[in-house]
Amino acid sequence: MRIFGRVRQRPSTDWRLATNRAFTLIDDGRYEDAGALLTRAADLEPWLSESWFNLALLHKFRHDWEQARSAGLRAVALLERDTGAPDWWNVGIAATALQDWPLARRAWQAYGLTVPGAGTVADEPLGMDLGGAAVRLSPEGEAEVVWGRRLDPARIEIQNIPLPSSGRRWGEVVLHDGVPHGERATGSAVFPVFDEIELWAPSAIPTWVVLIEAATPRDRDALERLAADAGYAAEDWSSSVRLLCRSCSESRMPTEEGDGGAVRHDPHDHSEPGSPGPLGHVAAADGLWTPERECGLAAPEPLVRGLLDGWVADSPDTRDWRDLEEVC
Repeated sequence: MRIFGRVRQRPSTDWRLATNRAFTLIDDGRYEDAGALLTRAADLEPWLSESWFNLALLHKFRHDWEQARSAGLRAVALLERDTGAPDWWNVGIAATALQDWPLARRAWQAYGLTVPGAGTVADEPLGMDLGGAAVRLSPEGEAEVVWGRRLDPARIEIQNIPLPSSGRRWGEVVLHDGVPHGERATGSAVFPVFDEIELWAPSAIPTWVVLIEAATPRDRDALERLAADAGYAAEDWSSSVRLLCRSCSESRMPTEEGDGGAVRHDPHDHSEPGSPGPLGHVAAADGLWTPERECGLAAPEPLVRGLLDGWVADSPDTRDWRDLEEVC
């Protein structure tokens, strides 16, 4: 088979050595040195889609989306199959990061996905509504897994209230990678856990932490409903947060909820797989209710104290709050 006038052959030894060395450097975080080697590999074998796929992958790791899109398009131009190639998925991520919606639609369709409204509102964001999933925030740091709503194959809207260590807020949209690292099982349903790449759309709603006194779980639930009815969120971190080691977090873990909604955080450490997670929020033992709860709140400053006061006013004998603090 001839490509660009040349007979296609297996990659040369120099190409393989440069590429293998480049990915070793990528694992060590040496992106600049890896880029030089992958560029050399592409110069050696420019007719190989793998040459440009590898460069697109590197640029994705560096969040250089213009270069990722350019290299990705060169990769797909050399593909020998019509659908399902990961090259198209990387193009879709880069296009989404750049808000290049016509290219994003083209990429997802070329990968083999059904894209609603393709060709009719090409300059508007995709609205695919792919259901619930989980996303690992800050995967290279103090990682935390939260539930979210998939807007399209590369974006998730956060529906939990993340812990302040993540630097993320309720309602933010994050760009995520395409290969899941872990699963969350809820009865018969299994939801993938994707790794965050970067923040795509920030939220103006701050995160607060507050200590509440809730005599019963119903009192706690009333605060969460009150916040939701106002268009915001409250979450009992004392019961919704659990600690996992890295190995557990990246495997299939059961949750207690069944709808993929905003139900569970899974923060864990970055120690060796199988080691215990750090100390932090731990749910009380089954059947034992502790009235003092640490709660996260996502609401504007002018509203947050009114929400808490209104919650207490509905049942002053069983509810109270103190130590409200904005944390993110």
